[in-house]
Amino acid sequence: MMKKRTLAAGILSASLVLTAACSSNESTSGEKAGSAEKNDKVIVDIFQGKVEIVDQLKALTDEYTKQHPHVVFNIETVGGGADGAAALKAKFASNKAPDIFTNEGYQAAQVWKAKFEDLSDQPWVQDAFEGTLDGMTIDGKLYGMPFNIEGYGFAYNKKLFEKAGIQELPKTFSELEVTAEKLQAAGITPFSVGYGEWWVLANHGLSVPFSYQENPDQFIQGLNDGTGKIAGNEHFDNYFKLIDLTIKYGNKNPITTDYNTQVTLFATGEAAMIQQGNWIQPMLDKISPNMEVGFIPLALSDDPVKADKLMIDVPSNWVIHNGAPEADKQAAKDFLNWMVTSEEGKTAITKEFKYIPAFKTIEAKAEDIGPLGADLLKYSAEGKAYPWQFMKYPDGVGQEFGASLQAYVAGKASKEDTMKALEASWAKLKR
Repeated sequence: MMKKRTLAAGILSASLVLTAACSSNESTSGEKAGSAEKNDKVIVDIFQGKVEIVDQLKALTDEYTKQHPHVVFNIETVGGGADGAAALKAKFASNKAPDIFTNEGYQAAQVWKAKFEDLSDQPWVQDAFEGTLDGMTIDGKLYGMPFNIEGYGFAYNKKLFEKAGIQELPKTFSELEVTAEKLQAAGITPFSVGYGEWWVLANHGLSVPFSYQENPDQFIQGLNDGTGKIAGNEHFDNYFKLIDLTIKYGNKNPITTDYNTQVTLFATGEAAMIQQGNWIQPMLDKISPNMEVGFIPLALSDDPVKADKLMIDVPSNWVIHNGAPEADKQAAKDFLNWMVTSEEGKTAITKEFKYIPAFKTIEAKAEDIGPLGADLLKYSAEGKAYPWQFMKYPDGVGQEFGASLQAYVAGKASKEDTMKALEASWAKLKR
């Protein structure tokens, strides 16, 4: 499991150096022809879900191709509002498996481990922050390279907060409610709500009450063995109060608002807060350059110690298909290593992707990773971080959780019925 303290310590080390869609993006065209084509070109197929870095990733692979002319890339991105997991399964089912793809780790790693190449001997392994490899380590072998370190909460617009006369940032649920009231009184929509995306509710949102448990792993084990309950649990009850607050003070039609629309509403100043993470920084920079933003927590209680924390963890990992042609696998390993060791790769990760690196050898400067990333480092350095729990859900539970929570948002199910539905989904899909 992810070691909360060691991961936080790793990010603290990084802080010491501080000074939707579905899209296809191809770096080359043509059919794949095994390990190499007749012209000795190796085509590496990449499948990933970060819609925010489509252009930046293509630019990086193009740079690699300039330096390594025998390697070209086909990049397919499925994420945002699209079901990347289902699309990946379909590619494997149709014998069109990518050479490089992504995996969340933990439960997802267990599901997919038969497809993974062992990366334990790769040069970058020794450079990773402690704790960042846990989710992809199975039986002593490492199967994935961490993308980065990400975190989320409510990103907020500093100028709109100032306009509403908000001088102190909310750290508890009651303070968040007062903040929403002040924003609305100033003619500002408090929340940009994108509950048309199941993962906003089921993964990122619902992970918070899991993290609030005294012992999250023990609580999850209780759900697995039938002794644990979501219904009647204080923290899950409080999560529904948070949902209600965002709906009351949010944009119209939250259940039909997708990811792109949600981010655009926030980026254009039409709403003051958004439940998202530092991965939206490139989109903000593109829509509203130099936007003044920061993070406040998804507070579920009035206990400032418990509530004033951001959700920080490794979001995903690069993996290599062990069934790919040998030339493809070697090219994939070489590219992944180059991405985190070359100056071009390090620059792209921080300045273009706006990522908080998962490696001690990549410097994270505030002016490179942006204000959202800088706030994450600050929270982590202060020990105010919760690890993500949704990666430990049984396979398929997240989508079912999302459908149940969307029914609640749409007014088609009560809180009590929704909690029962969540428990039923877990009981049905647990291993």
